[in-house]
Amino acid sequence: MKRRDFLKTASGLAAGALVSGPAVWSSAQAQSRQETLLVVSESGPNNLDIHGVGTNVPGYEVSWNCYDRLISHEMKSGPGGVPYYDRDKFKPELAEDMTVGDMSVTFKLKKNATFHDGTPVTAKDVKWSLDRAVSVGGFPTFQMSAGSLTKPEQFVVVDDRTVRVDFLTRDKLTIPDLAVIVPCVVNSELVKKNATEKDPWGLEFTKQQTAGSGAYRVTKWTAGTEVVMERNDNWVGGPLPKIKRVIWRMVPQAGNRRALLERGDADISYELPYRDFAELKQAGKLEIVSLPFSNGIQYIGMNVTRPPFDNPKVRQALACAMPYQKIVDAVLFGLANPMFGAAADKPTEVAWPQPTKYVTDIAKARALLAEAGYPNGFETTLSFDLGFAVVNEPLCVLVQESLAQIGIKTTINKIPGANWRTELNKKEMPLYTNVFSGWLDYPEYFFYWCYHGNNSVFNTMSYKSPQMDKLIDGARAAAAVGDTAAYDADVKGFVDLAFTDMPRIPLYQPYVNVAMQKNISGYQYWFHRRLDYRTLVKA
Repeated sequence: MKRRDFLKTASGLAAGALVSGPAVWSSAQAQSRQETLLVVSESGPNNLDIHGVGTNVPGYEVSWNCYDRLISHEMKSGPGGVPYYDRDKFKPELAEDMTVGDMSVTFKLKKNATFHDGTPVTAKDVKWSLDRAVSVGGFPTFQMSAGSLTKPEQFVVVDDRTVRVDFLTRDKLTIPDLAVIVPCVVNSELVKKNATEKDPWGLEFTKQQTAGSGAYRVTKWTAGTEVVMERNDNWVGGPLPKIKRVIWRMVPQAGNRRALLERGDADISYELPYRDFAELKQAGKLEIVSLPFSNGIQYIGMNVTRPPFDNPKVRQALACAMPYQKIVDAVLFGLANPMFGAAADKPTEVAWPQPTKYVTDIAKARALLAEAGYPNGFETTLSFDLGFAVVNEPLCVLVQESLAQIGIKTTINKIPGANWRTELNKKEMPLYTNVFSGWLDYPEYFFYWCYHGNNSVFNTMSYKSPQMDKLIDGARAAAAVGDTAAYDADVKGFVDLAFTDMPRIPLYQPYVNVAMQKNISGYQYWFHRRLDYRTLVKA
């Protein structure tokens, strides 16, 4: 079916048309339909390479399913019995064996592992890929540094099937960091053939096509419209997936996505409005999974390097003016964990996320703003990622209305999803909403990304505090040697400091909401929150 016919059908359904439109699947496609997964979502990838510049969150999904890593996580039973990745247990993927020493870890590769073009996966490919991750800069390189993986010299080829990773320091996060999306293994010879002097790592080539050994490979990508992935029948990273083909279509209108699901023309969707998920769950015709983001928070961020948000009292005023409960009720329909309203006498916990003690208090917000020298308020812009507009837009409208009550006039700035990460990197937006969910579920990992003076892409506020850095670094050092008392003190310390300086305002811990047909099973929750096609089964 052509794209325009697909959307025409969806639009007719959303409008409540009584005359049946053409089916998305013809009878001639019935057999392949049983082996094909149709996914619909609001937005899609802007880059097929996790190492690329400004790769967005949907791009993570492609990388996870099309590339392998040396190791992955075991699963455990999560909330409601949903399979949930086990933070502390690992299993081989490209590696068949992992030996952890005092200051290194050695991996033996599977003998029959090949890339999508049939080329054998070797230790040289692993080294080149890890060298690439620590060298390209930006998000991938900072991610590797989160596990103290920073230098190409750390990755050593022992023989064709053996690679060793040397530790610069003892770090509890090193092994987990090798199981996230970034340290994927790339077909180095293929990519080097398509590299240039200006692009030595071949990022332009891998932006447009996959070059991995994973369970799937991209056979078609039309940006903003559709991604088609075919199963790699020679995959050795795990059990061969049951789904042979994945068609992932971008359907911007939420009503159309819901209609396709309810009619049975789509198998899985996410990023629907929370009201839709609540109603679909109540109707009972679809399988609905709702789980809180691990180590994740939706927040309001402020650029603390420029007036007026360089003033802590201004930031605290905004924290008092947030319409917290309205957002949870009207935008999220209760499908979120509040990150506000903790009791005044509640002690800080050795945990993250945890709620602040802020509540909506307009009078206090006005008083703080006057103390800061802005009794009449000011004007600013409030930006959000249009790729996740179903939540971000109504959230920003409520924040805009609430800030108007204390004299702050905001103009809402809608940034296309394909450009969002690039705009975050610039660190020029004065006021914005964003979500961050730490792949490694440790408080110090979240704070390393979001509050440390190393100023990663996700320290969107450009916040710098020597005291904060000392506490984060102290927690990481204490965790590495098992000093529980020091660790607990440092974690409580950096949480308290974050809530005092308030460079970003925690709003809530979001939920992953996935709607799927009753004949779909095998869904697993992963730290990256994206779909893992490898375990999905269609009855």
